Amino acid sequence: MAETQTLKAEAREKGSKGAVRSLRREGRVPAVIYGEKKTPELIHVGYKEVSALYQTGTFMSHVLDVEIGGKTERVIPRDVQFEPVRDFIIHVDFLRLGKNATIVVDVPVHFHNHEASPGIKAGGVLNIVRHEVELNCPADAIPEQLDIDLTGYQMGDSIHISAVKLPSKVTPTITDRDFTIATIAAPAAVVSADNEAKAEEKAEGKGEEESSEKEG
Repeated sequence: MAETQTLKAEAREKGSKGAVRSLRREGRVPAVIYGEKKTPELIHVGYKEVSALYQTGTFMSHVLDVEIGGKTERVIPRDVQFEPVRDFIIHVDFLRLGKNATIVVDVPVHFHNHEASPGIKAGGVLNIVRHEVELNCPADAIPEQLDIDLTGYQMGDSIHISAVKLPSKVTPTITDRDFTIATIAAPAAVVSADNEAKAEEKAEGKGEEESSEKEG
């Protein structure tokens, strides 16, 4: 489980676009905390701090403690807006988390022991179908990543969600099938050669049929 980090914030008044732009010029990012049937709370946070958290790649699946004027709100980021031209963060939405809350998050998948996969050693390629898996998780027990051991996987094998050991009370949002996360696929050269061979066999078979019809 990922460690909960603290993000310092300050309250802000609902203001004009000019006031918001002024905040951004000062190196602040306007944000809002909503949820739990409470009034949304307008805040602003430091650009450097929130940008550093976003750059980790796991910002959207990490619980944060936001400190505002002596109180702390436990939240999870739900939306990040960027300036379309210069690509910097201009607004963040945080979802307030109550006690015993369960939330839906996308958790990244990490693969290990490539060298212990006979299929990969034989020239196969790890074809990742899902880089992230959507999970139902207790807010205080979100896994930082899902780890998949490739040991023993052969060429042509598929890795399904049932092969992943999930933490207690963590479940996939997809429940109607044992969905695929990755496969050990034949390299493109092997697939291409196999397709060419099948095409030649089909052409030869067709040629023999036409020859037989002419003779008949």
